[in-house]
Amino acid sequence: MNRNIFGKDVNYVGMFKMCIIASIVMMSTFAFMFFKKGLNYGVDFRGGAEIQIRFQEKVDVSALRNDLVASGVPVSSVQEIGEGGKEVLLKVQSEKDDLNVASTKVSEVINQKFGAGQFEILKNDIVGPKAGEQLRNSGFKAMAWAMLAIMIYLALRFDYKYAPGAIVALCHDVTFIVGMFILTQKEFSLQIVAALLAVIGYSVNDTVVIYDRVRELENLHPQDKLEDVVNRAVNETMSRTVLTAGTTFIVCLVMWVMGGGVIHDFFFALTLGVAAGTYSTVFIASPITIALDRMGREKEAARASTPKAV
Repeated sequence: MNRNIFGKDVNYVGMFKMCIIASIVMMSTFAFMFFKKGLNYGVDFRGGAEIQIRFQEKVDVSALRNDLVASGVPVSSVQEIGEGGKEVLLKVQSEKDDLNVASTKVSEVINQKFGAGQFEILKNDIVGPKAGEQLRNSGFKAMAWAMLAIMIYLALRFDYKYAPGAIVALCHDVTFIVGMFILTQKEFSLQIVAALLAVIGYSVNDTVVIYDRVRELENLHPQDKLEDVVNRAVNETMSRTVLTAGTTFIVCLVMWVMGGGVIHDFFFALTLGVAAGTYSTVFIASPITIALDRMGREKEAARASTPKAV
């Protein structure tokens, strides 16, 4: 019985070369942009102040931002939170050790514009530059340790030839999301690191499903080439991939578009991650696994053809 959602088998293996080249070009471009332009680190990673303010009346966020910038306040974002447009979250970036000056300046500007008693500061969190650097390093270390643990898990559960493909696919997904944040200059903060960790878990789960099917088909048809086995496995699991990835993508997309400013960037990263994770499972992890298997077979053949010393 054909379980392929498209009604007939698709030659995914035939697309591998073109997709690998496209991915290499895209990843190289993002790497160049990283060193040339860099990430727009948020308050969490760069240092600064995060101020939540409740107003008596609805506030024009754009006008408030313009007033703060005109007064010399290094505000990175002004977001409306909650319902009614009366609560605003300000993020002020600064390289200075003492960020209380920036916070005081915000209060002065708002007091001049709206008057005393017309607003209330609900939260004023300050992160120093050194603390932000430590958080940034810890965030990237968390992703590195997560990938290492996944590689060990895959090597133990499957075979050594499977783990590298999955790790390269995960690196591809993370690089793609980070590259899009560089391209759009969206704020890269702790919540984006959380989104990246979620994407890593989601992507490896999708990869394990296909790997399970590949291993099952290898046991059933040991005489078949791995290319044919992988092609059949991807075709047979594509229905599941489309349903799970499609529903997850739709939910993330809706939350990104309609979820509001506070979670906007988080679901932007998740939406990209779901799409990239589905792509990388098929077109990154699978061809690398095939390449490693081919290299192993060639080494075994060369070893068998080498005459033994008497």
